[in-house]
Amino acid sequence: MTKPLEGIRIIDFTHVQAGPACTQLLAWFGADVIKVERPGSGDVTRNQLRDIPDADALYFTMLNSNKKSLTLDTKKPEGKEVLEKLIRESDVLVENFGPGALDRMGFSWERLNELNPKMIVASVKGFSDGHHYDDLKVYENVAQCAGGAASTTGFWDGPPTISAAALGDSNTGMHLAIGILTALLGRDKTGKGQKVAVSMQDSVLNLCRVKLRDQQRLERVGYLEEYPQYPHGEFSDVVPRGGNAGGGGQPGWVLKCKGWETDPNAYIYFTIQGHAWEPICKALGKPEWIDDPAYKTAEARQPHIFDIFNTIEGWLADKTKFEAVDILRKFDIPCAPVLTMKELANDPSLRASGTIVEVPHKKRGTYLTVGSPIKFSDLKPEVTASPLLGEHTDEVLASLGYSQQDIFNLREVKAV
Repeated sequence: MTKPLEGIRIIDFTHVQAGPACTQLLAWFGADVIKVERPGSGDVTRNQLRDIPDADALYFTMLNSNKKSLTLDTKKPEGKEVLEKLIRESDVLVENFGPGALDRMGFSWERLNELNPKMIVASVKGFSDGHHYDDLKVYENVAQCAGGAASTTGFWDGPPTISAAALGDSNTGMHLAIGILTALLGRDKTGKGQKVAVSMQDSVLNLCRVKLRDQQRLERVGYLEEYPQYPHGEFSDVVPRGGNAGGGGQPGWVLKCKGWETDPNAYIYFTIQGHAWEPICKALGKPEWIDDPAYKTAEARQPHIFDIFNTIEGWLADKTKFEAVDILRKFDIPCAPVLTMKELANDPSLRASGTIVEVPHKKRGTYLTVGSPIKFSDLKPEVTASPLLGEHTDEVLASLGYSQQDIFNLREVKAV
């Protein structure tokens, strides 16, 4: 099967998570992604949180599948020469260096454009250019705080809370992949490359747009009726933390199921939507609630929404989370079991769809990783192992026209 991005060569100058998540996605879809790494060490995540001595850590393997690894010392003249040749024959360069790093290497935008006017240069940044924090070093949790996620996550009587989802890193990588694909389509029309940049702060804020919506509503009316603080609590002038409340105007909460005393994940998420109120009453054995003025509308229910949730928890007391969802889904009630990483790893549906895959690795043996979350009718992305450090150096150099003697000479000066 021909993959959509076959023929697109990407220089991957990224490390850790945001950039590698972007380039891995493009590699899944057929791009020839060449990960440029420092000889002898490579991406720092090769060694972070290792579970097998002397083997690449899962942190690295789960973000760098389907890529090639080229070791190259760009501080040496010979290394710079290799990189120049690679730039001339590539389509995209992706980087997440600190501000000004490419310039200091001698590869400013002007120089890159001179070497290859069709080159798309894509960058992950902490903050957008010109931002008053644009010199600040940014990691995952820093981005979640700067982008508004932390201030609106957690419970109202506790501190701001960081999400376990990589809102700062992988989310930024996904946004950058969209930017790269857009620039490639633009190049087909203009013949010119361009710069593409995505900041981690911007990406987090993009996912927090409903909270920005709520800030404006709060400033206008002074309260947010779908938050647990309404109508009995008080609102300040900023969007509060709402616990497990839904963000779309449908009251929802995490509710205990059978076994919660010993299983910290014996819970379901239950959402009360207006159109689902009658099915909810029928499922719970509370038909009298359907036309009761105290329950019939969302406005009537909100003052005692937690009493309603307590009643639902009573109904859940003798049901596991899976049993409860199996009953509720027959009534078309929005809900889900709180699934653990172990349960997800062994989920047969996720295995069958390719969302979770097992991948053989030369040193690790078989490891588990995520597959493409995007599904196609005519494409099933194959996930292959992440490369060993420098595994494809000779192959890449040969593709650039270097002879075996040239490659030997580059190794002698430790440029590769």
